[in-house]
Amino acid sequence: MVKEIIERIDSQQLSDALSERYLSYAVSTIVSRALPDVRDGLKPVHRRILYSMLRQKLSPSAAFRKCATVVGDVLGHYHPHGDSSVYDAMVRLAQDFSVRYPLIDGQGNFGNIDGDPQAAYRYTESKMTDAAMLIMEGLDEDSVDMMPNFDGTTMEPVVMPGAFPNLLANGGMGIAVGMATNIPTHNVAEVCDALTLVVDRPDATTAQIMKKMVGPDFPTGGVLIDSFETIVKNYDTGRGAFRVRARWAVEELERGTYQVVITEIPYGIVKSKLVEQIGALIDGKKLPLVDDIIDESTTDVRIVITPKSKNIPADKMMAHLFAMTDLESRFNMNFNVIDSKGAPRVMPIGDVLREFVAHQKDVLLRRTTWRLNNIARRLEILGGLLVVYLNLDRVIEIIRTEDDAKAVLTAEFNLTEIQVEAILNTRLRSLRKLEEMEIKREDAALREEQRQLQELMASPDMQNDQLKAWFADIKKRYDKKTALGRRRPTWAEQTEEVIVNADEFIEKEPLTIILSTMGWIRAAKGHLDLNALDMKFKEGDELQFAFHAMSTDKINLFASGGKMFTLAANELPSARGFGESVRMMADIGADETIVRAFVCS
Repeated sequence: MVKEIIERIDSQQLSDALSERYLSYAVSTIVSRALPDVRDGLKPVHRRILYSMLRQKLSPSAAFRKCATVVGDVLGHYHPHGDSSVYDAMVRLAQDFSVRYPLIDGQGNFGNIDGDPQAAYRYTESKMTDAAMLIMEGLDEDSVDMMPNFDGTTMEPVVMPGAFPNLLANGGMGIAVGMATNIPTHNVAEVCDALTLVVDRPDATTAQIMKKMVGPDFPTGGVLIDSFETIVKNYDTGRGAFRVRARWAVEELERGTYQVVITEIPYGIVKSKLVEQIGALIDGKKLPLVDDIIDESTTDVRIVITPKSKNIPADKMMAHLFAMTDLESRFNMNFNVIDSKGAPRVMPIGDVLREFVAHQKDVLLRRTTWRLNNIARRLEILGGLLVVYLNLDRVIEIIRTEDDAKAVLTAEFNLTEIQVEAILNTRLRSLRKLEEMEIKREDAALREEQRQLQELMASPDMQNDQLKAWFADIKKRYDKKTALGRRRPTWAEQTEEVIVNADEFIEKEPLTIILSTMGWIRAAKGHLDLNALDMKFKEGDELQFAFHAMSTDKINLFASGGKMFTLAANELPSARGFGESVRMMADIGADETIVRAFVCS
């Protein structure tokens, strides 16, 4: 037994074995998990989810069904991985703040822009949207190749056929072995215009394309700040970055005061973390122009920011916030996708559009061939039915009396096997209702359709016209005038960066600076009588320095070690408490003391 086992052992270098197996894993991760296909914009898990929902007849007009049912079917038939990977993918397809055109209509808690997690799949329900149906349109017409599932018990599509440009519409992100993808969302109406351009002019330049498809259209809106030249460069290489700012407006209040309201935030930014970030900077006195921030959001984003003073210009306060917080972020674009040959590569926008058009042309030809085959079969059957009509009594007699009616019918009327099968599968009641005019009318209509389809197959120009008609129909469905189709972000030409000097907006008011012997500093409002100060100190501590200053002044401190430090008077803690240790504000050693303090105006 041991000898047989030893004989089956294959000797191999460890480095070779690791290299071979790691390469296989890397390819599997890239192709089967992380990167979307340029033809349908879907990763395998997304494709399997939609196909499972199609098989379960979860169309937009159907009733909602538990997500647990969908997850279970996907795991059981198509995607033998963890349930969390399937459900997380489902959730993302339903989040209108993650994808531009949701493919799943969710009912229940599917998370929110604050980063709160979704409910478990036993609580949520779902069905498909119109966009999902468009992606799979023509799937039952032999429009794409099918492949066996993981255990060979059923079939699944290799790619989806639909004319909905999902890759550009909904974008995608993913991390594979040694590569990643990060594709922004776009406006479908604009993408359809770009596709139409490429159909007419396959050699269209990136600049010409970007005049039709003017850049990202993020679901969360915002303002994009880049020049047209930068946009063209990004899309021409397939790599680049976009600056995205929050959308804001000024709301006037009484007594000349105002507040800034944020209504849209950059794509991918979690709102609750953004508010926490700004709040922490305010508490840390890193935003001297900002007094407070309040999140008043309900279903829509509404973040209220209050300035320190009504004298502070709103644009300068916002410029400071853009520089310091995620109210301005960068979206790093990387068009790394699986091309039509199954290989991963970074594609410029022109190649993306051309590959999609080529896929749609292939789908058109396959659907046309399928329809022509069906027409030919139906015409053959109609020919047999016409024979039945002309010889109805004899046909019925043969069916009722002959043991082998199929053979007799075939021999007597020179019928094909398909014709005989159709006749025998027709009820006698239906046979008696046959009408010659109806048969001939259907025959004529099918022959006309057959002629048109044959012309389509032979004419590249007609094929291009059909593709443009498809794109025009999708554009009409998602017109920019509709709620879903309207462009969310707007473009603003890149402007010179605003330099903000926070000091010039500090309200000038008198202060009394108090410093104790143990190094605790505070500022009391007003110029107090230095000879009659009534200040409390920590046990064992007492007054060392007290002097007048203004809130716009700087306070210079000299330590016994020879170092000097400067503190902003307006940022000193209030005198309501004991203040704050200067060792928390400056790099002063534990054995050092403050030997001198004075005002620098």
